[in-house]
Amino acid sequence: MKILFEWISIDGKLLLCARIVRTFAYGFLSVILAIYLKLIGFDDILIGIILSITLINSIIFTLFASFYADRIGRRNTLLLYTIMMSISGCIFFVTENPLALIIAALIGTLNITGSETSAFLSVEQSILPQTIKDNRKRNTLFGFYNMAGTFAMGAGILIANLPIIIQNELEFDQIYAIKLLFLFYSLLGLSIIGIYLKLSSAIEIKEKEKTLKPLSKTLNPKSKKIVAKLSGLFAIDSFAGGFAIQSIVSFWFFSRFDIDLSTISYIFSIGSVLTAFSYLIAAKIADKIGLINTMVFTHIPSNILLILLALAPNLEIAVVFYMIRMSLSQMDVPTRQSYIVSIVEEDERTASAGITNLSRNIAQAISPSITGYIIGFLSLSAPFIIGGLLKILYDIVLYRNFRKIKPSEEEEEEEER
Repeated sequence: MKILFEWISIDGKLLLCARIVRTFAYGFLSVILAIYLKLIGFDDILIGIILSITLINSIIFTLFASFYADRIGRRNTLLLYTIMMSISGCIFFVTENPLALIIAALIGTLNITGSETSAFLSVEQSILPQTIKDNRKRNTLFGFYNMAGTFAMGAGILIANLPIIIQNELEFDQIYAIKLLFLFYSLLGLSIIGIYLKLSSAIEIKEKEKTLKPLSKTLNPKSKKIVAKLSGLFAIDSFAGGFAIQSIVSFWFFSRFDIDLSTISYIFSIGSVLTAFSYLIAAKIADKIGLINTMVFTHIPSNILLILLALAPNLEIAVVFYMIRMSLSQMDVPTRQSYIVSIVEEDERTASAGITNLSRNIAQAISPSITGYIIGFLSLSAPFIIGGLLKILYDIVLYRNFRKIKPSEEEEEEEER
């Protein structure tokens, strides 16, 4: 293990550990939160409000991190968010008061999407390039970062079954058994605080750059133009992706082929393993053909497969299309993250990562709400076709606009050839 990760600094290893613990916690939280609220008597409207507040929290905290993390310190920002994560878990454990739980959802970094969209991402992504000496290892680092998070979240989802075991073996009340997971969530937050406290000052921007520009000048004109274009394009991609999020795909398999939830869970589990390994493969491909090429040339086939999935005549073919797609569809995640931080200045990374993540989060929140109308007016498979076509359009526009804007190490390799 020491030899395998010797190219990553101690700070980088600490961030990987924090990511694993955090996404593990998010894994079981994404399964139990809505169920718990229903069990303690909240109506559907109040449950929807609390879940929506967790998404609003992510947007607000990402905005804050984008413009203030470098001012108050990246480590301080991460610690602040983790403290609120732990407090939020405690509130859910000790009370069922609606107002208190709304406040907990607002201040905590709860994540209910099944994949991390929290404000931690923007800060950690800006730090990661500083934890390696060789920029040619940056793509691999982002690959490991995402693979670790995916596996940890999958493990966390399995822990969501723990309340049933506690209830049966120890004869605890069902609600109290679930509450114990909120306490566990809070304790995991405390362990992450311990990890972040060990981060060194090397993760911060240089002191002279910390003498801070006005907020309006956080990005220089060139970077501002690039980030604005990327944010717009990523919003299109994320909006299109909202037509094929996991809950909608699950509903499609269930309705189209009349299969049970157990079978669907097995399909998704295998798909998540393929996705996790694809992150590292994407990093290796990017080292050979470049980040933008990897983003586009793996994404287009995956979007064609999304369209073919919609047209699959039987379950067997649908599963084959789905599995191949899952081995390709997320290869643009580590490459996208690596690309963003590589084409801006060091003191612009936090803002750039935050703004582009924010545009994705807002856009993806819109499309699922109109999917039902599309299914009602067109067909069950129509959202996949619309999403696939929009994503292909995004790929084409991204390639045309950014194929010549490359990280410095890619330009150096071209010159060497």
